[in-house]
Amino acid sequence: MALTAARLDRIVASPTVAMRMAANRLRAEGRDVLNVASGEPDFPTPPHIRDAAHAAIEAGETRYTETGGTLALRQAVAAKFRRDQGLDYTPEEIIVSTGGKQVIFNALLATLDDGDEVIIPTPCWVSYPDMVKLAGGTPVLPACGGNAGFLLSPEHLEAAITPRTRWLILNNPSNPTGAAYDAPALRALADVLARHPQVWVLTDDIYEKLIYDGFPLASMAQAAPELRARTVTMNGCSKSYAMTGWRIGFAGAPRPMIQAMEKLQSQSTSNPSSIGQAAARAALEGPQDCVEAMRLAFAARRDFVVPMLNAAPGLRCTTPRGTFYVFPDLRGCLGRVSAGGTRIETDGDFCAALLGEEGVATVAGSAFLAPGHFRLSFAAAEDALRDACGRIQRFCAGLR
Repeated sequence: MALTAARLDRIVASPTVAMRMAANRLRAEGRDVLNVASGEPDFPTPPHIRDAAHAAIEAGETRYTETGGTLALRQAVAAKFRRDQGLDYTPEEIIVSTGGKQVIFNALLATLDDGDEVIIPTPCWVSYPDMVKLAGGTPVLPACGGNAGFLLSPEHLEAAITPRTRWLILNNPSNPTGAAYDAPALRALADVLARHPQVWVLTDDIYEKLIYDGFPLASMAQAAPELRARTVTMNGCSKSYAMTGWRIGFAGAPRPMIQAMEKLQSQSTSNPSSIGQAAARAALEGPQDCVEAMRLAFAARRDFVVPMLNAAPGLRCTTPRGTFYVFPDLRGCLGRVSAGGTRIETDGDFCAALLGEEGVATVAGSAFLAPGHFRLSFAAAEDALRDACGRIQRFCAGLR
C-alpha cells in the first residue's frame, strides 16, 4: 500500500524552496553562497508594525478570532482596497488567511471539480499549476514570451478558453518577470471574458506596491467594474511590508465566494494568527512611508542589476516594471562548457553550475514554465547583489 495519496503524484515540491534549501546546505558546509533566489525583502518589518504585535500580546489578543479574520482587520483591508484601487468591498466581502497562498488555494479548492480548467499565463509563479492540480483541476498554460512583454494577449486568452474553463489567474505585476498590466491591457482581456460568463478572474496583486517608473498599474475589478461580480482580488502584507513570516494574506470577492472560502478555511487552519492580524492592521492603517522607502531601494537595485546582467556574455535581461525580480534570457549560454567542466544544455544546468562554481543561488526558468531563463531576486542587500552579478559575469565569461 502506498504511503502517500495519489494526488501528491500530480505535483512537485516548490523549486524555489528547494533552491533556498540547497543554498542553506552549502552555507552550513562553510561555502560562500549568495542567495538571490528567494522572493523575500531583506528589510526588517517596520517598527510600528512590530510594536502593534507586542501591544496585542500584552493586551491578551492571543485567542481564536473569526475564521475569516477580525472585523477590525477586515475593515482595514476594505479601506485599503478603496484607497489604493478604488474597489468598494464591505467587510463581509473580505477574507483574511494564513498568507496569500492560502487565499488562492481556498478559492480553487472551493470551486474546482475534476477536469475543470484554469488558465495561467506563463511564465508563472511556481505554485499556481500545482495548486490547481491538487484541487482536481487542469492547468491551461498559454506561453507569453519576451517578445510579447511576457503579457497575455486577448487572442491567446480567447484561444485558451473552453466550456470547462473556470478561472483565469493573473499575477500583476508578475513573478517571475516583473511584467505588468495597465487598465487598457486589462480592458482588452475583459472584453474577451465578457463573452465567457463562466470564467472567473483571480488577480494576485501581492506585488502591487512594488511598481517603477510611474507605470499606471491596474487591477481587473478596477479596470473592468462589470467583472467585479466574478473576480477575487488577492493581496497581502508579505512583500510590501517585509512581513513574509507573519503569514497574512487577504482578498475581496462577492459574499458567496467569501463564504465558500471561509467554510473551507474553517476546516483547515481556522483563523490566521491573532498577533499577525494585529500587525497587519497596523501595516494597512499606519504610515506608508516605509513602503515607499523600500520601493525606492528596490528600484535603485534594479537599475544596476539589469545593466550588470546585460554585460554578462550570453545573457539578455529586460527591465521589469514591478516586483523585485529580473528574468534574464540565458539561451546564449546553452551548448557551452563552464570553467568547472559542466556542459550547459538547460537552464537547470546553468543554475546548478552557477551555484556549484560561483556560489550564486538563482532559480531556473523551467520552474516557472519558461525554459531558457533564470530568476534573480534583487530583494537582497546591495553589496550582495553587486557581488552576485559580478560572479555571474565571471561565470558567463568562462563559458567556452
